[in-house]
Amino acid sequence: MEVSAFFIIFVPITKIMNYMKIDFDKIEKTIVPNFKGGEGRYIMKQFADDKVKIMLGKLEPGCSIGLHTHEMNCEIMYILSGQASYVYEGQEEIVNPGEVHYNPMDKQHTLLNRGSEDLVFFAVVAEHH
Repeated sequence: MEVSAFFIIFVPITKIMNYMKIDFDKIEKTIVPNFKGGEGRYIMKQFADDKVKIMLGKLEPGCSIGLHTHEMNCEIMYILSGQASYVYEGQEEIVNPGEVHYNPMDKQHTLLNRGSEDLVFFAVVAEHH
């Protein structure tokens, strides 16, 4: 019998940062054509400070984010809907809703929406300085 467990550990972080809520419904969307040299437009809502960028992004069918390297940060992308095609370090991978793509510091990736529906994702770019 296979048994799996899922544990959540709650650690008080009040000394590290202030608690805050980010409501994407209240953030104005930005449309970026040919983001990082990609095709079409990247539609996003973003919160950013000097430590992190937190984004709700959308790529319409046929759109992409161009190949780029995360030199001083990493990126975590959680797929909400649609199907993501990533080229990571020269290898293509498909990431579906409920799955995560992780791009470590100093690595390259690109994101393509080759599907027939909008690709919607939540992304966090954490700085490493």
